[in-house]
Amino acid sequence: MIDGAALLPAQVLRNLSDKLYDKRKAAALEIETAVKAAVAEGYDDRINAIIALLANDYATSAQPNQRKGGLIGLAAVTVGLGPDASQYLDRIVPEVLKSFSDSDSRVRYYACEALYNIAKVTRGDFIVFFNDVFNALCKLSADLDPNVQSAAHLLDRLVKDIVTVSDQFSIEEFIPLLRAHMSVLNPFVQQFLVGWITVLDSVPDIDMLGFLPDLLDGLFNMLGDSAHEIRVQADSALREFLHEIRHAPAVEYGRMMEILVQRAGSSDEFTRLTAVTWINEFVKLGGAQMMPFYAAVVGAILPCIADREEKIAAIARDTNEEQLARVREQSVADGFDVPAVVEIARRELRSSWEATRLEALAWIATLLHRFPHQLLDLMDDPSTALLESLLAALADESDQVVLEALSVQATVASHPNHFHRLLLLLLLRFNSDRALLDRRGSIIIRHLCAMLDADKVLRELAFILQNESDCDFAATMVPTLSLILLTAPELAPSAPSSSAPSLRPRHASPISCCGSAAPWPCFCSCCSCFCCCRGSWLLFLPLPLLLVLPSCARRCWWWGWWGWWWR
Repeated sequence: MIDGAALLPAQVLRNLSDKLYDKRKAAALEIETAVKAAVAEGYDDRINAIIALLANDYATSAQPNQRKGGLIGLAAVTVGLGPDASQYLDRIVPEVLKSFSDSDSRVRYYACEALYNIAKVTRGDFIVFFNDVFNALCKLSADLDPNVQSAAHLLDRLVKDIVTVSDQFSIEEFIPLLRAHMSVLNPFVQQFLVGWITVLDSVPDIDMLGFLPDLLDGLFNMLGDSAHEIRVQADSALREFLHEIRHAPAVEYGRMMEILVQRAGSSDEFTRLTAVTWINEFVKLGGAQMMPFYAAVVGAILPCIADREEKIAAIARDTNEEQLARVREQSVADGFDVPAVVEIARRELRSSWEATRLEALAWIATLLHRFPHQLLDLMDDPSTALLESLLAALADESDQVVLEALSVQATVASHPNHFHRLLLLLLLRFNSDRALLDRRGSIIIRHLCAMLDADKVLRELAFILQNESDCDFAATMVPTLSLILLTAPELAPSAPSSSAPSLRPRHASPISCCGSAAPWPCFCSCCSCFCCCRGSWLLFLPLPLLLVLPSCARRCWWWGWWGWWWR
């Protein structure tokens, strides 16, 4: 085997390890000349001997100056080889890349310089080492020495130029590597990565949208970075991707939607705004494709409706209205998970924000209208506790929430199989929450009377109370129902509504008295309940009021007295 040292003059070998850069450069030029001569004469063994000498004796030497000389020498060999350099790269590039991790910053700097010259000569043939070069550049982009960073940036620009025009570059092999680096929090590395994403996205022959699900989470991480420049670059990249999505014929929404839903709950305001904006676009663009993700979207959007940032809240409201409109007006595609949406709406009824609770009730009302059988089945399922949650909403501090909850309950009660159960649960709620009964009991019952058949509601309540085992509760309820029967204006044929309070029902069907509509309640249906309760003060009506009652009502009062006395 030929000794590489015997092929070069002794002075060249001394200058190659000199501390002065000019002497090392002069020695590199001599090496380049020797390699060109060997190429011209076809001495392949001489070329291999020179490469082995530089790699083994210089590039890996313990002396920094010798390592520097070895690097500049390997670059000179590549320049001397010219078009034939590609067949020797596997013995040159790995040795240079090892020096990217050298403890001496000047050696790292010259490693960048050497690889720059090698890449400049070999161009497309250099792509075979792209992944290794990318890893090395990613590390050097965060180097503590600014000179090394500057040299790495120059090399990075050259590699980008080579990649964008090369037909040997494999984006499929590169994306896993890029994704692996996206979790790095160093701001210099993040800038480096965003730069590569932007460059690759600008290449017409590379479809980065297909790989966006792999990169989206990392871009959102950068969006929440404390460094302003990183946030701006990440936002710019995301805006460009969203623009492309708007004009793309087909988009894979699933994986991206999972990321966006998670990011919509971020503590960072800018991240939330961007995530909600993307969700809004996806809902509008995706159409039926988005139906399988509606449950997740509802869970992300409902809390954002009450966001302290008005822009986020406005976009969230628009998204929610878009979803509700699609459910109301369009045929629902396969994959729309009604129970999942209902469960999320039920969960959000416990939200601390009124706007969120109202929209949760809007979802339940919409689904009850659109899928009545499924919703009623869920009402019957004890594991869902849906009806119980609706009844719990009656204690809400917001009058508007209570009104909406009553509207949903009235819709449920309009179905015959659920009428008795709802009123029974309502009385159980009153029994367990006497504060609710005292504060809103009368208004709640009157509102149900307004939305349903008042006569039927009061008769059913009287029937349930007739079998109530808790006499104290029954004695409390009877005066409440008595007052409603005697004083509620909405139970009359016509009742003024201009002075009604916020929770007072405006319209109701009058209760019939012995077959005819009249403003007086029909005691006939409720007498058995009233006379069986020791708190039935209705039996002790003052004489003037008794005189103005219709004859049928006086008869019912008399039988009530008789039943009470008999007991």
